[in-house]
Amino acid sequence: MRKGEIGEYKISIQLDQMPKEYKHLNDLLIKNPKSKSGYSQIDHVLITEYGIFVIETKNYQGTVYGGKDRKTWSVNGKFKMLNPFIQNYGHLQALTRIIGKDYEHCMISVVSFTKRCTFKIGTDLRDIKSNQLIVYDIELSEFINRKVHVQKLLHHQPLLSVEEVSRIYTDIKNQHIADSDALKHHVDVLKEQTKPGASCVVCNQEVSEKVKTFCLSNKKFNGKVYCYQHQK
Repeated sequence: MRKGEIGEYKISIQLDQMPKEYKHLNDLLIKNPKSKSGYSQIDHVLITEYGIFVIETKNYQGTVYGGKDRKTWSVNGKFKMLNPFIQNYGHLQALTRIIGKDYEHCMISVVSFTKRCTFKIGTDLRDIKSNQLIVYDIELSEFINRKVHVQKLLHHQPLLSVEEVSRIYTDIKNQHIADSDALKHHVDVLKEQTKPGASCVVCNQEVSEKVKTFCLSNKKFNGKVYCYQHQK
């Protein structure tokens, strides 16, 4: 947790040093009726005239394997996680409900990993022309500056006016939920979702939730979990 807080602080410093006309929000909790907890927790939002950057930060160490179209990614080929761009898409949709669908085309999904990681992913997620970008935390501001530059080349006029940048910032900020009980509920739901699956104590094969429940409720297994074959 402490490492995560330090990582968040490093990102916040970078974003706070961006041009003064950019608007930065961090550690947001907003309503999201499509999520299991009823909320979305968004690490960072940076609003510029040439795009709204929605940034998800990850604090892992090791080799990250994944791709744009893969539902599941992994770290070191062992620890599995949901494709972070799918997770961030939920954040983008939650923000769209606040600011309106007219600004959906302005949103840029960014996933930032610490430099303690090595990427083994498709090159398309490092293409600055894409609206889905994976970056190392130390290069985040560089990628944002490059992306804004590309946007200026592609669009002769800003995507957002100064007034729209300010209004979007205010609209999102006003929807932030500071209630600690709501945050605790959201975190508890996430923990429940990410609990590791059970494995057979004999062969280490992963078993379904149904098999796990059967074994734990059966006194003859002594509180241990066995796959179907080793239950015999």
